[in-house]
Amino acid sequence: MAEVVVFHHAHGLTTGVRGFAAGLERAGHTAHVPDLYAGRTFGTLEEGVGFARETGFGTLLERARAAVEPLPEELVYVGMSLGVLPAQMLAQTRPGARGALLLSACVPPSEFGGDWPRGVPVQVHGMDADEIFTGEGDLAAARDLVAAAGQDAELFLYPGAAHLFADASLPSYEAPAAALLSERMLCFLDRVK
Repeated sequence: MAEVVVFHHAHGLTTGVRGFAAGLERAGHTAHVPDLYAGRTFGTLEEGVGFARETGFGTLLERARAAVEPLPEELVYVGMSLGVLPAQMLAQTRPGARGALLLSACVPPSEFGGDWPRGVPVQVHGMDADEIFTGEGDLAAARDLVAAAGQDAELFLYPGAAHLFADASLPSYEAPAAALLSERMLCFLDRVK
């Protein structure tokens, strides 16, 4: 089975993120869930993004790098929204990456020094009417990534406007979309283990 690192979104390490990781473990995978906010969680996305800005995105990326340092190189990186930044960075820059699952966000691979690495499969998942995903450049970056990476990349769009649709502890949770995401994610992990 795959060894996976799940990076939380801007709300912090919520019970929904922990539950998401627990679902991976119930499917037989090993899931690590670093807390980049050192125990802080936020009730709104705006508060969480404000904390991330105050802390510094560079600092959060360094915390992520330090969190995976003791782990084996053969990891699958999962990022939820803000967590896509460390997931994508590590998938692109840390040797041995087995794959990446980018949820509700995507940045151009050039942000981390170049093209998407050959042979590292990636899936991007987002909602087709999510103003953050579709309106802030993430969808365009995902389409470019999929075009450049070819058969190693997939983009899945779900009907709806929720941003953090896979976190069951948030009001934006969308059970049908989250179930389909889980199904696709588990198939992906079965292929890359």
